[in-house]
Amino acid sequence: MTPKQLSFDLPAQVSLGPDDYFVSGANAHAYAMATLPDGWAEGKLVVVGPKGSGKSHLARVFQHVTGAAILTASDLADMDDLPDTAIVVEDMETLPRTAEEDMFHLHNHLRARRKPLLMTAQSAPARWDIALPDLASRMQAAPAVDIGNPDDRLLSAVLMKLFADRQLFPKPNVIAYLLKNMERSYTSAADVVALLDKEALAKGSKVTVSLARAILDISGEHDA
Repeated sequence: MTPKQLSFDLPAQVSLGPDDYFVSGANAHAYAMATLPDGWAEGKLVVVGPKGSGKSHLARVFQHVTGAAILTASDLADMDDLPDTAIVVEDMETLPRTAEEDMFHLHNHLRARRKPLLMTAQSAPARWDIALPDLASRMQAAPAVDIGNPDDRLLSAVLMKLFADRQLFPKPNVIAYLLKNMERSYTSAADVVALLDKEALAKGSKVTVSLARAILDISGEHDA
């Protein structure tokens, strides 16, 4: 009997290069819009999608195209100087009250200099809790594009990327099994891969269909 090895929750080395971004029907519109900022109305765009859907990765693709600086909404209150480059502001739904004036000035600064502003969020601008009326109206006027629920091609690519980020390369039959049996969401994909990584390390084994089946049984991730 092989003893279990000690396992540790090590962070994955996430690859966010532009060549690693996989385009399918679920995200093709968002990808096309994010990579063609010259066509944005008012020079701004909001990419909306659930956690794990690749919004941050798409922001890195936009950065590659435009040379943009990437900020998070929660950090805007600490920004001293307004940059003269394109900007990404991530997680806009988390914008704190203390940063609303800063976001308003950043928006106007970029518009005056005709620099594009890309924002990411898990919800549409109309649902953001913004108290400053001038900022709220400008955000609600921003065109938004959704990253939809993953289709088979995208979920397969997401799983393979999540495995590769952890230096795991399971056989195609493992991916096929997961596609058929797991809950079809980005969050579930991340959770299942993390569990498989941890269990494979603990058992000193490869990621196999039998291990995937056991993990889905234990976690209750089987799609009904």
